[in-house]
Amino acid sequence: MTAKTEVRTDGAPAPAWVFSQGVRKGPLLQVSGQGPQDPETGAYLHQGDVKAQTTRVLENIRAILEAGGASVEDVMMFRVYLTKREDFAAMNEAYGEFVKKHSGDTPLPCRTTVFVELPHEDMLVEIDALACVL
Repeated sequence: MTAKTEVRTDGAPAPAWVFSQGVRKGPLLQVSGQGPQDPETGAYLHQGDVKAQTTRVLENIRAILEAGGASVEDVMMFRVYLTKREDFAAMNEAYGEFVKKHSGDTPLPCRTTVFVELPHEDMLVEIDALACVL
């Protein structure tokens, strides 16, 4: 049986509550939902700018993926949580730029986007990822 291991990096914000930045079991790597936080200070960045927040969130995810031996090319699924429907276009633009830049020639990952309330008032977007590393 394959052991489940925690993935942790200083390249992404430390988890604030009782969860891991990422968990790997066999070829699967699940990255916890990331917010637009500075990895060094934990401060929420880019208040009111969902495009900049989306890019920061995805960079945090990329750091965790890399710490777990994966890359954006290995991501099967991103789940995006937005607080406002009107932020969809700006989020989608930043997301598209990031994914195209980091996915290489592989098929684009799947994605789900939902509209929710998020745990911190400055968060406009949160994203998690599931990767498969062979």
